[in-house]
Amino acid sequence: MSGVIVATIVGVSLSGSGQAQTAGNLTVEVDGLRNQSGELCLKLFSGSRGFPNSNESALKRQCVKIAANPLTLTFNNLKPGSYAVAVFHDTNGDRSLNRNGLGMPSEGFGFSQNPLVRQGPPSFGTAAFFLAGPETRLKIQMRYSVGN
Repeated sequence: MSGVIVATIVGVSLSGSGQAQTAGNLTVEVDGLRNQSGELCLKLFSGSRGFPNSNESALKRQCVKIAANPLTLTFNNLKPGSYAVAVFHDTNGDRSLNRNGLGMPSEGFGFSQNPLVRQGPPSFGTAAFFLAGPETRLKIQMRYSVGN
């Protein structure tokens, strides 16, 4: 009798751990784009290394023509875990966030969790969110420096 109970507990435990490892999709809605010129570029990070600027450290990258505001993009088949997204409005098509002479972004930008940005980009921990389940949605509000 006790063997049946142990087998049942092990079976339930194994089936639960299998569900926890199911891949999910992340849908990102970006709002507040000033115009439809250029492209919108997103970088998905699974850790702090290189966040938010490194192309090489990004888990996934995607640039798309701006066709709507808000614009929605999806990253598919992601493992459960902590992620952060950095986004920028690439108005000149060079696929990098351009800056003015003072080092301030001259193109629009945004981050998951929409943290307050005062001096420099936020840390991974400030922008991080947890992805779990089949569908995770988040909204990013674009920001533009004054005069740009």
